[in-house]
Amino acid sequence: MEPKVFYTPNAPRPNAFVPQAVIAGNFIFVSGTSGVDLSTGKLAGDSFEAQATQAFKNLKTILEDAGSSMDKAVKITAFMVSGADPDFSVINRIYADFFPKITPARSAPQVAPFPYGILFSVECIAVI
Repeated sequence: MEPKVFYTPNAPRPNAFVPQAVIAGNFIFVSGTSGVDLSTGKLAGDSFEAQATQAFKNLKTILEDAGSSMDKAVKITAFMVSGADPDFSVINRIYADFFPKITPARSAPQVAPFPYGILFSVECIAVI
């Protein structure tokens, strides 16, 4: 099966050069998704917690609109601006809220600051 680009109008689109996701076979690969609130077109707030929560809401929307769900996520990569959540307590709490049944594999690299005040971005691989 040929890979196909997937977009939903119900979640922010990163930019014209980056698809929200690519579907290949029974998998969906979601591109880095930040905490932009679709209704305002701006970050959900200045805090790491607000941005991470919104990013996971955006991820959930993309997965569901593509025919998957958070329960079908198998791998999460959470890119966190270094020092934004030094003991991982915030991300662990948010993660538990969005993944109450199964905990997908996760890596969480600490990164240099993103542009535009972005403190968090998440990408995902899930089964459809």
